[in-house]
This record gives sequence, C-alpha cells and structure tokens, in this order.
Amino acid sequence: MSSLPPGNRGAASEDRARYYLETQGLKTLNRNFRTRRGEIDLVMLDSDTLVFVEVRYRKGDRYGSAAESVTYTKQQRINSAAKQFLLSRKQWCRHPCRFDVVAISGAGPVQIDWIKDAFRPEG
Repeated sequence: MSSLPPGNRGAASEDRARYYLETQGLKTLNRNFRTRRGEIDLVMLDSDTLVFVEVRYRKGDRYGSAAESVTYTKQQRINSAAKQFLLSRKQWCRHPCRFDVVAISGAGPVQIDWIKDAFRPEG
C-alpha cells in the first residue's frame, strides 16, 4: 500500500480505513460522531451488526503500535459515544454492536490491520 499523504494524517487514515472496510463489505453510516464524552471515527454496518470503528495511525512503533494506543480510557470514551449514538438514533438500538480497531502503520507503504471485536466495554 502507498504511504499516507502529509498534512492531516488523521483524516487520511480514516479515509483509508473507510475505503478498506467498504471493500470488505461494510457500509458507512456516520463519520466522526462526536459527543462531550468521546468520538467515534466511523460507524458502519456489517451485515446486521452495528460496528463502531476506532482508527489509529502510527508511523513507527517507538511508542507502541497503533493498536496498543487504544487504551482503556480511550475504549471507555468510545463506549460513551456509542451509547449516545444509540440514544440519538433509535433505529439502531436493536442491532447487535461490535467495537473494531483499524490500526494503520508504516512510514512508506502502510499496513492495515483490522481487529474485529477489539474490545468489549464494561456496562
């Protein structure tokens, strides 16, 4: 895969992740859903399952991998945002939910690792 463009690597990473997941059959429902308590990069539909996706990019692993950067605190913020998403969009409340991470790494050609069901929030 080619490298990410300089500048806003966060948006470029989310674009790359969204495109990758769509080629795997997922459908994008929402991008950058924000609340006071957290943000969800991508909300997608995988068959009948609502998928909350956290996208992380790391050029290298000097400070840990992209996947490792999704800390417990970050997971709790994503969970809070997911609850708000479901409260504000009642049509999705009865769908099963999953929390995935798309970890993108590399300075030259990038590697994409899709971690399905990466974490399960408490409560």
